[in-house]
Amino acid sequence: MRRIALALFVTLAAVHAAAAQSATWPSRPIHLIVPFPAGSSSDIVARIVAQKLGERLGQQLVVENRPGASGNLGTEAVAHAAADGYTLGLANTSTHTLSPSLMAKPTYDPVKDFVPISMIGASPFVLALYPDVPAKSVQELIALSKTKPLTFASAGPATLANLAGVLFAKTAQIELTPVSYRGSGQEILDVVAGRVDMAFATIPPTLPLIRDGKVRAVAVTGPRRSPTLADVPTVAESGLPGYESVLWQALYAPAGTPAAIVTRLNTEVNAILHDSAAVDALAKLGVEAQPGTAQQLADRISADLKKWHDVIVSAGIQPQ
Repeated sequence: MRRIALALFVTLAAVHAAAAQSATWPSRPIHLIVPFPAGSSSDIVARIVAQKLGERLGQQLVVENRPGASGNLGTEAVAHAAADGYTLGLANTSTHTLSPSLMAKPTYDPVKDFVPISMIGASPFVLALYPDVPAKSVQELIALSKTKPLTFASAGPATLANLAGVLFAKTAQIELTPVSYRGSGQEILDVVAGRVDMAFATIPPTLPLIRDGKVRAVAVTGPRRSPTLADVPTVAESGLPGYESVLWQALYAPAGTPAAIVTRLNTEVNAILHDSAAVDALAKLGVEAQPGTAQQLADRISADLKKWHDVIVSAGIQPQ
Protein backbone atom coordinates (compact mmCIF):
# COMPACT_ATOMS: atom_id res chain seq x y z
CA MET A 1 0.00 0.00 0.00
CA ARG A 2 2.90 2.33 0.82
CA ARG A 3 4.35 1.71 -2.65
CA ILE A 4 1.00 2.45 -4.30
CA ALA A 5 0.59 5.60 -2.26
CA LEU A 6 4.12 6.73 -3.15
CA ALA A 7 3.54 6.06 -6.86
CA LEU A 8 0.26 7.98 -6.72
CA PHE A 9 1.98 10.88 -4.95
CA VAL A 10 4.75 11.01 -7.59
CA THR A 11 2.20 10.92 -10.40
CA LEU A 12 0.09 13.68 -8.87
CA ALA A 13 3.20 15.77 -8.23
CA ALA A 14 4.26 15.40 -11.87
CA VAL A 15 0.79 16.37 -13.08
CA HIS A 16 0.78 19.40 -10.76
CA ALA A 17 4.25 20.45 -11.94
CA ALA A 18 3.22 20.15 -15.61
CA ALA A 19 0.08 22.19 -14.96
CA ALA A 20 2.07 24.88 -13.18
CA GLN A 21 4.60 24.96 -15.99
CA SER A 22 1.86 25.29 -18.62
CA ALA A 23 0.19 28.10 -16.67
CA THR A 24 3.34 30.26 -16.75
CA TRP A 25 4.43 29.31 -20.26
CA PRO A 26 5.99 31.03 -22.10
CA SER A 27 8.21 32.98 -19.72
CA ARG A 28 11.29 33.11 -21.96
CA PRO A 29 12.20 32.94 -25.66
CA ILE A 30 11.22 29.84 -27.63
CA HIS A 31 13.61 28.19 -30.08
CA LEU A 32 12.29 27.01 -33.45
CA ILE A 33 14.68 24.59 -35.12
CA VAL A 34 14.57 24.63 -38.91
CA PRO A 35 16.48 21.66 -40.37
CA PHE A 36 17.25 23.50 -43.62
CA PRO A 37 19.56 26.37 -44.61
CA ALA A 38 18.78 30.04 -44.05
CA GLY A 39 17.09 31.49 -47.11
CA SER A 40 15.46 28.20 -48.13
CA SER A 41 11.70 28.14 -48.67
CA SER A 42 11.24 26.19 -45.42
CA ASP A 43 13.31 28.78 -43.56
CA ILE A 44 11.20 31.64 -44.95
CA VAL A 45 7.98 29.83 -44.01
CA ALA A 46 9.33 29.30 -40.49
CA ARG A 47 10.24 32.97 -40.10
CA ILE A 48 6.83 34.16 -41.28
CA VAL A 49 5.14 31.98 -38.66
CA ALA A 50 7.76 32.68 -35.97
CA GLN A 51 7.34 36.43 -36.17
CA LYS A 52 3.55 36.27 -35.92
CA LEU A 53 3.61 33.57 -33.25
CA GLY A 54 6.07 35.52 -31.13
CA GLU A 55 3.77 38.54 -31.25
CA ARG A 56 0.80 36.48 -30.15
CA LEU A 57 2.66 34.69 -27.34
CA GLY A 58 4.48 37.78 -26.08
CA GLN A 59 7.85 36.05 -26.37
CA GLN A 60 10.48 35.98 -29.09
CA LEU A 61 10.73 32.89 -31.29
CA VAL A 62 14.38 32.37 -32.16
CA VAL A 63 14.80 30.57 -35.48
CA GLU A 64 17.79 28.21 -35.47
CA ASN A 65 18.93 26.77 -38.79
CA ARG A 66 20.46 23.32 -38.34
CA PRO A 67 20.76 21.94 -41.88
CA GLY A 68 22.31 18.64 -42.84
CA ALA A 69 21.48 15.11 -43.95
CA SER A 70 18.34 16.21 -45.84
CA GLY A 71 16.85 17.72 -42.70
CA ASN A 72 17.59 14.78 -40.44
CA LEU A 73 20.16 16.52 -38.21
CA GLY A 74 17.86 19.32 -37.12
CA THR A 75 14.92 16.97 -36.71
CA GLU A 76 16.98 14.65 -34.52
CA ALA A 77 17.94 17.65 -32.36
CA VAL A 78 14.26 18.35 -31.67
CA ALA A 79 13.69 14.70 -30.76
CA HIS A 80 16.35 14.98 -28.04
CA ALA A 81 15.30 18.42 -26.74
CA ALA A 82 13.53 19.03 -23.44
CA ALA A 83 9.76 18.63 -23.72
CA ASP A 84 9.00 21.92 -22.00
CA GLY A 85 7.52 23.97 -24.84
CA TYR A 86 10.69 25.99 -25.39
CA THR A 87 11.96 23.95 -28.35
CA LEU A 88 9.81 23.51 -31.44
CA GLY A 89 10.62 22.19 -34.89
CA LEU A 90 9.61 22.78 -38.47
CA ALA A 91 8.65 19.54 -40.17
CA ASN A 92 7.93 18.83 -43.81
CA THR A 93 7.03 15.88 -46.00
CA SER A 94 10.70 14.95 -46.32
CA THR A 95 11.68 14.94 -42.64
CA HIS A 96 8.64 13.10 -41.33
CA THR A 97 7.39 10.83 -44.12
CA LEU A 98 10.26 10.25 -46.58
CA SER A 99 13.39 10.08 -44.42
CA PRO A 100 12.23 7.19 -42.22
CA SER A 101 12.09 4.98 -45.34
CA LEU A 102 15.26 6.42 -46.88
CA MET A 103 17.55 6.07 -43.84
CA ALA A 104 19.26 2.72 -43.34
CA LYS A 105 19.56 3.48 -39.62
CA PRO A 106 16.85 5.99 -38.66
CA THR A 107 17.89 8.32 -35.84
CA TYR A 108 14.35 9.25 -34.84
CA ASP A 109 10.81 7.92 -35.01
CA PRO A 110 8.49 10.45 -36.70
CA VAL A 111 5.52 9.30 -34.61
CA LYS A 112 6.89 8.26 -31.20
CA ASP A 113 9.52 10.98 -30.77
CA PHE A 114 7.33 13.99 -31.49
CA VAL A 115 3.95 15.54 -30.81
CA PRO A 116 2.24 17.28 -33.75
CA ILE A 117 1.08 20.86 -33.26
CA SER A 118 -0.36 22.16 -36.53
CA MET A 119 -0.04 22.00 -40.27
CA ILE A 120 1.16 25.31 -41.72
CA GLY A 121 0.63 24.83 -45.43
CA ALA A 122 1.35 22.82 -48.54
CA SER A 123 2.98 23.42 -51.91
CA PRO A 124 2.00 21.36 -54.96
CA PHE A 125 4.22 20.80 -57.97
CA VAL A 126 3.34 21.67 -61.53
CA LEU A 127 3.78 19.06 -64.24
CA ALA A 128 5.68 21.13 -66.81
CA LEU A 129 6.41 19.84 -70.32
CA TYR A 130 8.82 20.87 -73.04
CA PRO A 131 6.53 22.75 -75.47
CA ASP A 132 7.35 20.47 -78.40
CA VAL A 133 6.07 17.41 -76.51
CA PRO A 134 2.78 16.73 -78.34
CA ALA A 135 0.57 16.49 -75.27
CA LYS A 136 -1.66 19.16 -73.78
CA SER A 137 -3.26 17.11 -71.02
CA VAL A 138 -2.48 14.28 -68.64
CA GLN A 139 -4.45 11.81 -70.75
CA GLU A 140 -2.62 12.84 -73.92
CA LEU A 141 0.68 12.48 -72.06
CA ILE A 142 -0.26 8.97 -70.90
CA ALA A 143 -1.22 8.00 -74.44
CA LEU A 144 2.04 9.44 -75.79
CA SER A 145 4.11 7.50 -73.26
CA LYS A 146 2.78 4.27 -74.74
CA THR A 147 4.17 5.14 -78.16
CA LYS A 148 7.62 6.51 -77.23
CA PRO A 149 9.92 6.65 -74.18
CA LEU A 150 9.58 9.81 -72.10
CA THR A 151 11.90 11.31 -69.51
CA PHE A 152 11.36 13.50 -66.47
CA ALA A 153 13.91 15.59 -64.60
CA SER A 154 14.44 15.27 -60.86
CA ALA A 155 16.86 16.49 -58.22
CA GLY A 156 17.71 12.93 -57.19
CA PRO A 157 15.92 9.65 -56.41
CA ALA A 158 15.30 10.49 -52.75
CA THR A 159 13.58 13.82 -53.42
CA LEU A 160 9.86 14.45 -53.31
CA ALA A 161 9.87 15.82 -56.87
CA ASN A 162 11.31 12.54 -58.10
CA LEU A 163 8.83 10.51 -56.07
CA ALA A 164 6.03 12.64 -57.50
CA GLY A 165 7.09 11.40 -60.93
CA VAL A 166 7.42 7.82 -59.74
CA LEU A 167 3.95 7.96 -58.19
CA PHE A 168 2.54 9.51 -61.36
CA ALA A 169 3.95 6.70 -63.51
CA LYS A 170 2.74 4.07 -61.05
CA THR A 171 -0.77 5.52 -60.87
CA ALA A 172 -1.01 5.93 -64.65
CA GLN A 173 0.55 2.48 -65.22
CA ILE A 174 3.15 3.85 -67.62
CA GLU A 175 6.93 4.05 -67.74
CA LEU A 176 8.84 7.31 -67.33
CA THR A 177 12.62 7.48 -67.15
CA PRO A 178 14.01 9.77 -64.43
CA VAL A 179 17.03 11.95 -65.22
CA SER A 180 18.72 12.99 -61.99
CA TYR A 181 20.38 16.32 -61.27
CA ARG A 182 22.51 17.33 -58.30
CA GLY A 183 20.27 20.18 -57.25
CA SER A 184 17.06 21.96 -58.06
CA GLY A 185 17.04 24.63 -60.76
CA GLN A 186 18.96 22.96 -63.56
CA GLU A 187 16.28 20.38 -64.26
CA ILE A 188 13.63 22.88 -65.34
CA LEU A 189 16.20 24.63 -67.56
CA ASP A 190 16.80 21.33 -69.32
CA VAL A 191 13.07 20.99 -69.87
CA VAL A 192 13.13 24.45 -71.49
CA ALA A 193 16.02 23.30 -73.67
CA GLY A 194 14.29 20.05 -74.60
CA ARG A 195 16.96 17.80 -73.11
CA VAL A 196 14.26 16.16 -70.96
CA ASP A 197 10.55 15.94 -71.66
CA MET A 198 9.09 17.13 -68.36
CA ALA A 199 9.58 17.93 -64.69
CA PHE A 200 7.53 18.05 -61.54
CA ALA A 201 8.58 21.57 -60.64
CA THR A 202 7.91 24.01 -57.83
CA ILE A 203 5.39 26.59 -58.95
CA PRO A 204 6.78 30.07 -58.10
CA PRO A 205 10.06 29.88 -60.08
CA THR A 206 8.31 28.06 -62.94
CA LEU A 207 5.50 30.62 -63.38
CA PRO A 208 7.50 33.02 -65.61
CA LEU A 209 8.51 30.12 -67.86
CA ILE A 210 4.88 29.02 -68.15
CA ARG A 211 3.70 32.55 -68.95
CA ASP A 212 6.43 33.00 -71.57
CA GLY A 213 5.51 29.70 -73.23
CA LYS A 214 8.90 28.13 -72.49
CA VAL A 215 7.24 25.19 -70.74
CA ARG A 216 3.65 23.93 -70.84
CA ALA A 217 1.76 23.37 -67.60
CA VAL A 218 -0.61 20.41 -67.94
CA ALA A 219 -1.49 19.70 -64.30
CA VAL A 220 -0.76 20.49 -60.67
CA THR A 221 -0.16 17.78 -58.10
CA GLY A 222 -2.24 19.08 -55.18
CA PRO A 223 -5.72 18.02 -54.08
CA ARG A 224 -7.20 21.18 -55.64
CA ARG A 225 -6.17 23.75 -58.21
CA SER A 226 -3.48 26.27 -57.36
CA PRO A 227 -4.70 29.88 -57.04
CA THR A 228 -1.73 30.98 -59.16
CA LEU A 229 -2.58 28.47 -61.91
CA ALA A 230 -6.35 28.44 -61.65
CA ASP A 231 -6.84 27.29 -65.27
CA VAL A 232 -4.56 24.26 -64.83
CA PRO A 233 -6.36 21.12 -63.60
CA THR A 234 -5.08 18.78 -60.92
CA VAL A 235 -3.66 15.40 -61.85
CA ALA A 236 -6.54 13.80 -59.95
CA GLU A 237 -9.24 15.59 -61.93
CA SER A 238 -7.36 14.80 -65.14
CA GLY A 239 -8.16 11.12 -64.90
CA LEU A 240 -5.93 9.83 -62.08
CA PRO A 241 -8.19 10.05 -59.01
CA GLY A 242 -6.41 9.88 -55.69
CA TYR A 243 -3.11 11.18 -57.01
CA GLU A 244 -1.53 13.82 -54.77
CA SER A 245 2.03 14.93 -54.14
CA VAL A 246 2.64 18.06 -52.08
CA LEU A 247 5.42 19.41 -49.91
CA TRP A 248 3.68 20.25 -46.65
CA GLN A 249 5.22 22.18 -43.77
CA ALA A 250 4.15 21.86 -40.15
CA LEU A 251 5.02 22.73 -36.56
CA TYR A 252 5.76 20.08 -33.95
CA ALA A 253 7.42 19.58 -30.55
CA PRO A 254 9.32 16.85 -28.68
CA ALA A 255 7.21 13.98 -27.36
CA GLY A 256 5.97 14.66 -23.84
CA THR A 257 5.37 18.38 -24.34
CA PRO A 258 2.42 19.29 -22.06
CA ALA A 259 -0.94 19.04 -23.80
CA ALA A 260 -1.96 22.51 -22.64
CA ILE A 261 1.05 24.02 -24.40
CA VAL A 262 0.34 22.05 -27.58
CA THR A 263 -3.28 23.21 -27.53
CA ARG A 264 -2.25 26.84 -27.02
CA LEU A 265 0.24 26.64 -29.89
CA ASN A 266 -2.31 25.05 -32.20
CA THR A 267 -4.82 27.79 -31.41
CA GLU A 268 -2.29 30.55 -32.09
CA VAL A 269 -0.93 29.00 -35.30
CA ASN A 270 -4.46 28.55 -36.63
CA ALA A 271 -5.19 32.20 -35.89
CA ILE A 272 -2.06 33.14 -37.87
CA LEU A 273 -3.18 31.00 -40.79
CA HIS A 274 -6.42 32.97 -40.93
CA ASP A 275 -4.54 36.27 -40.98
CA SER A 276 -4.55 37.75 -44.50
CA ALA A 277 -1.01 39.16 -44.24
CA ALA A 278 0.43 35.77 -43.27
CA VAL A 279 -1.66 33.94 -45.88
CA ASP A 280 -0.46 36.32 -48.61
CA ALA A 281 3.17 36.02 -47.51
CA LEU A 282 2.95 32.22 -47.67
CA ALA A 283 1.16 32.35 -51.04
CA LYS A 284 4.10 34.23 -52.55
CA LEU A 285 6.20 31.16 -51.75
CA GLY A 286 3.64 28.89 -53.38
CA VAL A 287 2.43 27.69 -49.99
CA GLU A 288 -1.32 27.40 -49.42
CA ALA A 289 -2.14 27.98 -45.75
CA GLN A 290 -3.82 24.94 -44.18
CA PRO A 291 -5.07 25.49 -40.63
CA GLY A 292 -6.22 22.40 -38.76
CA THR A 293 -6.04 20.35 -35.58
CA ALA A 294 -3.06 18.54 -34.15
CA GLN A 295 -4.88 15.25 -34.76
CA GLN A 296 -5.33 16.08 -38.43
CA LEU A 297 -1.58 16.59 -38.72
CA ALA A 298 -0.94 13.29 -36.91
CA ASP A 299 -3.30 11.52 -39.31
CA ARG A 300 -1.57 13.11 -42.32
CA ILE A 301 1.84 11.97 -41.13
CA SER A 302 0.63 8.40 -40.58
CA ALA A 303 -1.04 8.23 -43.99
CA ASP A 304 1.95 9.72 -45.82
CA LEU A 305 4.41 7.44 -44.04
CA LYS A 306 2.66 4.41 -45.54
CA LYS A 307 2.05 6.03 -48.91
CA TRP A 308 5.64 7.11 -49.55
CA HIS A 309 7.10 3.94 -48.04
CA ASP A 310 5.17 1.92 -50.62
CA VAL A 311 6.33 4.23 -53.45
CA ILE A 312 9.97 4.08 -52.33
CA VAL A 313 9.92 0.29 -52.05
CA SER A 314 8.18 -0.17 -55.42
CA ALA A 315 10.75 2.14 -57.05
CA GLY A 316 13.61 0.05 -55.66
CA ILE A 317 15.20 3.02 -53.89
CA GLN A 318 17.63 1.70 -51.30
CA PRO A 319 17.98 3.28 -47.84
CA GLN A 320 21.28 5.06 -47.31
